[in-house]
Amino acid sequence: MSHADAILVGVDGSASSLHALDWATAQAARSGQPVTVVCTYSLPSFAAASLDGGYAALDDSAIQEGARAVLDDAKERASRAGVEVTTLIATGDAAGVLVQMSKDFSLAVVGTRGRGGFAERLLGTVSSALPAHAHCPTVVVPFRGDDGGDGAVEIHPLRRIVVGVDGSPSAYGALHLAIKQAQLWDAELVAVAGVPVGSGAGLLAWLPAAIDHEQVLSDVTDGLNAIVDKAEAANAGVKIRRIVLDGTGAELLTEFSNASDLLVVGSRGRGGFAGLLLGSTSQAVLHHSKCPVLVVNKRCETPTE
Repeated sequence: MSHADAILVGVDGSASSLHALDWATAQAARSGQPVTVVCTYSLPSFAAASLDGGYAALDDSAIQEGARAVLDDAKERASRAGVEVTTLIATGDAAGVLVQMSKDFSLAVVGTRGRGGFAERLLGTVSSALPAHAHCPTVVVPFRGDDGGDGAVEIHPLRRIVVGVDGSPSAYGALHLAIKQAQLWDAELVAVAGVPVGSGAGLLAWLPAAIDHEQVLSDVTDGLNAIVDKAEAANAGVKIRRIVLDGTGAELLTEFSNASDLLVVGSRGRGGFAGLLLGSTSQAVLHHSKCPVLVVNKRCETPTE
């Protein structure tokens, strides 16, 4: 499968989706990539009180006009940064459309808190389903501003990038992309491994009390160093800070998001970041992170070792 070197952005006119567009625009301005902005809609049928007792399909002309207005505003907004922008209206479920289109892009970007705006196209399910099923890496951009606003929250350059590493294939892909982002933005890169040895909960809750928890952390540190040393050797000039902490993936990533500009994670990990997109952990990270989250799932074409 071949991905175009371009960025896909889903918008619905809400402040959160426009904020995600601003993030994607900043990324495109930095990388020189073009941007495709998509607005989707579904056309339901309603039971009509007609004489023949049939069904009347809703005329989609007004919906299309609304979608076109959203895209016109989005194109004008992104073009201010000198980015090449293409717009597209698509019919169907927003998540399904973006997942299918992601086959032809190198990065997809969506916002969270897509309430309001045009037809609530990006409400919740998109920011959860797209990272899990996209064919390219996905950035979920949280919006903490006023839902009724225009999404005009300042986008800061990426200065610190944190990547979760646990030795799984998807974590190698996450590390690879984190390095590329760090090189693009000349940002500090921090590799984090987490293992919940002291809390008595999570994956290692079964460990006997006699187990040396410090030794467990030391072993994880050795594993992280081996992975990062190999990555640094393959990328001349790249220096990666390493941190190993006692804690769960959700706790650590959410905490790191307070002092980071981008989190990068794989969706099929084991150990500290296991099951990132398989339930409560993924929801905690994606919904509570204070900074954008770049997710690499098993469908993405990235190095696995």
